Amino acid sequence: MSSYGRSYSSESYAPSAPSQPESYRQQERDRGASGSARPQPSGYGVHQNQQYQQHPPAYGQGQSSSSSGYSGFPPGTHPDVIRSFEMVDVDRSGYIDEKELQRALSSGYQRFNLRTIRLLMFLFKNPHDALRIGPKEFAALWSCLGQWRAIYDRYDRDRSGKIDLFELRDALYGLGYAVPPSVLQILMSKYDDGSGRKIELGFDSFVECGLILKGLTEKFKEKDKRYVGQATFNYDEFMSTVLPFLVAYD
Repeated sequence: MSSYGRSYSSESYAPSAPSQPESYRQQERDRGASGSARPQPSGYGVHQNQQYQQHPPAYGQGQSSSSSGYSGFPPGTHPDVIRSFEMVDVDRSGYIDEKELQRALSSGYQRFNLRTIRLLMFLFKNPHDALRIGPKEFAALWSCLGQWRAIYDRYDRDRSGKIDLFELRDALYGLGYAVPPSVLQILMSKYDDGSGRKIELGFDSFVECGLILKGLTEKFKEKDKRYVGQATFNYDEFMSTVLPFLVAYD
């Protein structure tokens, strides 16, 4: 059987961060105590049968319902998430565009590149308005970023505030993605500014890498019916699968 993976669910792609299985987290704790080498996953789907874990919003641990006029937020949405949405929805339409989303996320995480913002808009698009997202999509997006932030902080081993090639490799391995070195190099080269300095990823670039890799992997899995790491696409299917991740947010 292929090294890509042995077991994963057939659930459709959702733009969330993959959760680390408890077995891997225990191995990480053991590794920290003993100094032993990190575990090697067997492939792209090895952890995908695990249920995604929902992490609380970055602004606090408590959950409470909102008294806001925005009725579209899921019950229990953290007030800080709602406030971040309200602050940028200046026309009180109940929807925000890419520029407003960029400002909202800057209040809770850091400044996001507009390219990453457009990818997020594409993945969390509102079925009724492709150019804007509403409260439900915003809450899901915020939760997704909270999950990716936890992963980012966990694998920023040197606490530099950046993720280098080896930290990215470890993060992806830890999430169950056996990414070939050649693919890692392609991912990192996307962020080469031509200065000759070591390529490192900020949080927004890390999110972009992770979502593209996860999204394309899930699309591949839909075609890999036998779970052997091989799939057949005709030309139209291939272009329809890949292009949205490459051009929808340029």
